[in-house]
Amino acid sequence: MMDRLREGVNGIAIKIILGLIILSFVFAGVSSYLVGGGSSVAAKVGHTEIDRSSFEQAYQNQRNRMQSQGGNQFSAMMGDPQYVAAFRKNVLDQMINDELLQQYAESLNLRISDKQVRDLLLTMPEFQKDGKFNQDIYSATLRRAGFSADSFAEYLRKNLVRSQVANSIQASEFVLPTEVKMETQLLTQQRDIQSFTLNVADFAKQVKVTGDELQAYYKSHQEAYTRPEQVKVAYLELSAEQLKKSITITDADTQKYYQDHLDKYSSKGQRKVAHILIKGDEAKAKAILAQLKGGADFATLAQKDSADVGSAKSGGDLGWIEKGVMDPEFEKAAFSLKNKGEISDVVKSSFGYHIIMLEDEKPAQAKPYADVVASIKADLIDEKAVDKFYKLQTKLESVAFESPDSLDDSAKAVDGTIHKTDFISEANAPEILKSKDVLKALKSSDVKNEGLNSSVIEIAPEHVVVVRIEDKRSETVLPFEQVKPQLEQAVAASKGEQEALSTAQKMVKSLKAGDDSVLSAQNVSFGKSQTIDRRSPLAVNVYAMPHPAGDKPVYGQSRDQQGNIVVVKLNKVTTNDNAQFAQQISNQLLQMNNQQDLAAIIASLRETTSIEYHGLKEQ
Repeated sequence: MMDRLREGVNGIAIKIILGLIILSFVFAGVSSYLVGGGSSVAAKVGHTEIDRSSFEQAYQNQRNRMQSQGGNQFSAMMGDPQYVAAFRKNVLDQMINDELLQQYAESLNLRISDKQVRDLLLTMPEFQKDGKFNQDIYSATLRRAGFSADSFAEYLRKNLVRSQVANSIQASEFVLPTEVKMETQLLTQQRDIQSFTLNVADFAKQVKVTGDELQAYYKSHQEAYTRPEQVKVAYLELSAEQLKKSITITDADTQKYYQDHLDKYSSKGQRKVAHILIKGDEAKAKAILAQLKGGADFATLAQKDSADVGSAKSGGDLGWIEKGVMDPEFEKAAFSLKNKGEISDVVKSSFGYHIIMLEDEKPAQAKPYADVVASIKADLIDEKAVDKFYKLQTKLESVAFESPDSLDDSAKAVDGTIHKTDFISEANAPEILKSKDVLKALKSSDVKNEGLNSSVIEIAPEHVVVVRIEDKRSETVLPFEQVKPQLEQAVAASKGEQEALSTAQKMVKSLKAGDDSVLSAQNVSFGKSQTIDRRSPLAVNVYAMPHPAGDKPVYGQSRDQQGNIVVVKLNKVTTNDNAQFAQQISNQLLQMNNQQDLAAIIASLRETTSIEYHGLKEQ
């Protein structure tokens, strides 16, 4: 088993896991998982603690990812405390599962060598350009994610150790050809049918509805004819976005801003450098420096002696750097070099001892005024609109409080317009009034019962409203006579549906008995033959029908997407043994089995390992 686990490092599963790792740290900043410090503990797995800061950062990363995917729907779900609690537990459970796999891998004495980490890192597509490892992309990506070369290599090593377990499962799992064949035939099965539709609306037109039926339906469905509590709302809106329309920017304004902020529109000076990194051995670094001064080739020594696995293969090349991104001591030495090819003395940083060579440089360069005038104007409009917004917001807060019985004075104070609604409920309120804080204010005693202005409510950044209730009416069941037309329509539709369903059942029964006279009696006939698969709206019912015996068709019924009744004649069932599709099915079954096996291992580890939860409550 150990040989299989070690060989698994180079398998397909590793590449998949590596892809997930890279995407995770590039887009969500997974360097935070490495953050230590603090005595607060989120969970304890055996003798290993998961610190609170790592958990909170992992939770925030996952929340940000879900927010970008789910948008407003996810935001609404996060308003439910029970969902938030379950969401936080899922994040912590995943961190616990990772730690359990790490401990399990270590118990099997699984290891990842420096060479394996280096070889995999140099072949990752995320760091390549034109099919080759690119030092600039590698360095920039690590800087954005907050990694040093060493910390990323260690992060990668831990994930690779854990992935050996998953890879070993894939290597030992299999599916039988008969399983694949049966699943393929089942999923690719097609059915040849003929059908006709009994339109529910047509039956509804023919039914008669009595007064007693209307009364009975009204009494049993009063919730459908209950008008919710409603209010008439007056509101005053103030936003920086609206204020932009009143802002005027002159050419003199943009020229002055350009000159005052020239550094903002200038590229930073950059330097292209290479380095040789020696860890913990200053004497060795000095000896290498002596070789360089004696004429030795810098790239050759970097490839031979540098401890930076990312840059050593390319002769120590770190690509283009600018101030503010590297270790302070390293940066100070790199930017003090004057001439191309010049080599620094030994420089000590938090990573070890460096020897730095200047390869090239780019001076800072300002963009032409004409290229940036549009963005300057937009920036100035934004800036002035925001300044004006906050001044008016302060005034609005004061006036709305001092004159609480009307919005008139508030509107004059901010030169705004009072908007008024008809009677509304939460369900049909204008979008601007659907904010959780606005709805809460409308239910407050001061606003709802006393008729006062609300406080100034923020509904978005630089966007506020003040609301008041001008009239209200309680929840009530609408009078029978008022809703009688809707009742007649609802009862007729219900009776029409039952009539259509009953007719279809009788027709299917007759057709099964070999009597097709029911077709002419209803003035219907089966349409042209069509082939459907499991994506058809009729599939749920049609695929539940038994296979035809020989040439004898099978009859049944279903519904279309409009709710009409469809009578179906099933003529033939065919299967497809497509080899390409069979391979996809095989892969899916294998993946499913792998996931089940991994889940079983984690479940077993959870049963045999002491696990303590400490960090689920949100701070």
